[in-house]
Amino acid sequence: MRVATIMIFVLGFIGVAAAGDKAGVRMPDTIDVAGKPLVLNGMGLREATFFKVDVYVAGLYLESVSSDAGAIIASQQTKRLVLRFVRDVGRGDIVKAWNSGFAGNAIVKLATIQGQIDRLNAWMGDFEKGDTLSFTFVPGQGVAVDINGARKGVIAGEDFSRSVLAIWLGPKPPTGALRKGLLGKHGGAR
Repeated sequence: MRVATIMIFVLGFIGVAAAGDKAGVRMPDTIDVAGKPLVLNGMGLREATFFKVDVYVAGLYLESVSSDAGAIIASQQTKRLVLRFVRDVGRGDIVKAWNSGFAGNAIVKLATIQGQIDRLNAWMGDFEKGDTLSFTFVPGQGVAVDINGARKGVIAGEDFSRSVLAIWLGPKPPTGALRKGLLGKHGGAR
């Protein structure tokens, strides 16, 4: 009995230690998406303004771990990007951030995906500390958008899907440290 209790304690500790942890936000090492196991590739912290105010922690889940941003964006694998807000953020700031992110990183001309960007922006509201926004990329289907676990909808289109992911992994991410963290570099998920 004593050995069983010790084993339960040790296994429980290993599970906690293996999870990603950044700025007080913990994300599991693996998740299941559409019957596929995904692994936590990395986590990054979005800081804003000159004062480096923490905004959200992002975690990137992939079928196979990679530090190659271009390969991740182009890959035909299931992926999920999870944003956990660590402060309140208004709808206007979110929409402005998406528009700026698409302008700097879209893999196609903005005009070709503007309708999809407008749809994404229409789904955005105010976010409170602790809220979660996730983007699930399913090849052939598009990007599923969930807020606090509730599905807002799916936006079809490979160019749009890749452009959404490029907001964080493209040439002009919100911050270089956030991009590096998602790629499992510079502090990574642990």
